[in-house]
This record gives sequence, C-alpha cells and structure tokens, in this order.
Amino acid sequence: MFVELHYPESLTAQELDICLANGWFRMGQSIFTTNFLRFQDIIYSSIWLRIGLLNLQESNFQKKISKQNAKFKVIIQPAKPSVEHEMLFSKYREKMTFEPAPTVYNLLYGQKEERASLQLFNTFEINIYDQNRLIAVGFFDLGKDSAAGISCFYDPEYKKYSLGKYLMYLKMDFCKKSGCKFFYPGYFAPGYRLFDYKLDLAKPTLEYLDLVTDEWRPFEEYDSTKAPFDVMCLKLRELAKSLDKRNVKNQFKYYDFFDADMISNLNGLGLFDFPACIFCFEFKESETLIPMVVFDVRDNQFHLIVCSKVYKSIFEESPVEHYNTYLLQLTRYLYTGESVDEMTDVIEMYGRELMNI
Repeated sequence: MFVELHYPESLTAQELDICLANGWFRMGQSIFTTNFLRFQDIIYSSIWLRIGLLNLQESNFQKKISKQNAKFKVIIQPAKPSVEHEMLFSKYREKMTFEPAPTVYNLLYGQKEERASLQLFNTFEINIYDQNRLIAVGFFDLGKDSAAGISCFYDPEYKKYSLGKYLMYLKMDFCKKSGCKFFYPGYFAPGYRLFDYKLDLAKPTLEYLDLVTDEWRPFEEYDSTKAPFDVMCLKLRELAKSLDKRNVKNQFKYYDFFDADMISNLNGLGLFDFPACIFCFEFKESETLIPMVVFDVRDNQFHLIVCSKVYKSIFEESPVEHYNTYLLQLTRYLYTGESVDEMTDVIEMYGRELMNI
C-alpha cells in the first residue's frame, strides 16, 4: 500500500530502527508511511530522507549558525511537555502557512487519549533559552542505532537566527554522540518548498528512499523529473490521449481519498490509495463497481482494475478532474500491461465485456 497507519501496542528501540529504515515515521503514539501528500488541494510525492551520521562533518553554515546562537542556552533532556511549550507552540502556529498539530500534546500523543500512557517512543527535547525566555523547542526520538526528528518550533520574533535549522543540527550532533548511525528528518515533497530546508542539512551524507527499488540511495542521484506522482500522472495522461485518438471515452481523475487510511475510524480497511486514475468505461452512479486504470510506479505497469464503493462521501462534489463521490476499495485486478498501446488495445477491444459486470 502507498499509505498505511499502524497502532502498535509496544515498540522497541530496534523495532523503531526497522520502521525508520522502511520509510515509516511517528505520528502521535502511532507509526505511518505515505508516498503522497496533499497541501491546499495539490498532491505531491513524499520522498523519505535520512542522514548518515558516522561520516557527518560540521559544515561551514553549521559553524556559522552555531557561533551566531552561542549566546543562547541549550538544554537537552527527556521530553516533558509543559505549559511553556504549549504557549510557544501556539505562538508559532499563528505564523504557519499550513495546519500543524493543534497542540504539543497532540503532536506527541495523538488524539486517542487511551494511547497516551503507552509511551512508545524514547523522546527527547531540546530547549533553547534567551536568558530565561524559551525561544525554541525541538523533539526527537532515539532508537538503538537511529533517531528521528519529530518537530521543531520557535518564537517568530527570533526568525533571523534560523533556530529551526539550529535545532536540527543540535539533534544530529546529540544523536551522533549517542552512537546513532542515522538521523531521519522525515520527508520532503518535490515542488513544495516548505520542506526543502532538509536537503541542505548534510548534503554529503543525505540519502533518499527510492520507492521503485525500495533502497536508500545517495541524494545526489535523485532525479526531480521522476517524482512518483508526476510519473504516475504523466503515464495516465499518455494513456488518456491514446484513448482519445481512438474515440474511447475516458476520464483522468485525481482521487481525493487516497490517504483515507490515515483516518482512525477508516484505518485498516485497505482502501484504494492511488492518488490518480483513469475511469475508462461508462458506468452509472447506481452501480456498485467502478472500472478504472492505474499506473503503478513500483512495477512500471498499467493495471486495469475494479473498485467497489465503500462509503458515500459527505463532501460537495469536487472540481473537474477530481473524484470524491465515494470512498473506494480495490476489488480485483483484470489486466496488467506495460505499454500505452497495449492498454489502449485492451480497453478498446473488450470494453465492458472484459469487466464481466
């Protein structure tokens, strides 16, 4: 699946290492993975990152920012979320261009009150003070050989000090001294600049998780033209154009509920999680099954599939090229093809007879 959320009852330090190495990350007292994101109704690929700590060297920028902030007091300790943290986080949230967690408590423990006592993660906090004034906070989790940077926030009045990046450097330095081999800063989203700062933290040892090969590769090999979502859409639009030439009715659609598995009361249903598809046959809204084509970047192939309608949406109908009428569940695969021409032939020749519905 492209999007998953799990609620483990326990998680050892070694298990956290394995989760991080496989592109899973913390959310509250749960772990999740996703390969696609949506910000302001635009879908992006999420590319997971990690930084090798064994050969990490202090960069010139890190030296500069450390010298600039040497006057501030830094305290690193096991996480103890406080009212002071909440007040600073509330001030930080007001300046955000996206919607972060509502509170520090929610950030660390999630919305499920019954899970707050689990304490799945070995979480530390970094507090930065200007004399007695708390001006920045960072949280991170320690595994056995790895660490994950969870969050950083700071007083907007101190923006010129680059406290967000300073916190990241402090985290990496602490984790390296604690014996960690890798530091996981989360993901970045090609085309969405908010997370691009992560790409400059440690370029020589920065790696990304390749969705196609499922391997960590040096970031210098990353090809921005091959972001999974962009490739998926490009292939589907090529198929749509081919179908148009043969006067075969089709509709390219972004699927608005690709990340529905992240919703707690829908979690575990195995819902359809492709963010884009082509509706390739006519069907009535009264029918329970929907035929469509997806392109899977993991096997570089088109798949003719059938999805069943699970829940009727309560939202208003989406704009053109979006589908949000029903939450869908993949029912079965009907045909797999490598090329646009092959899939066009199949759809044109067999039409609804192939569907056997």
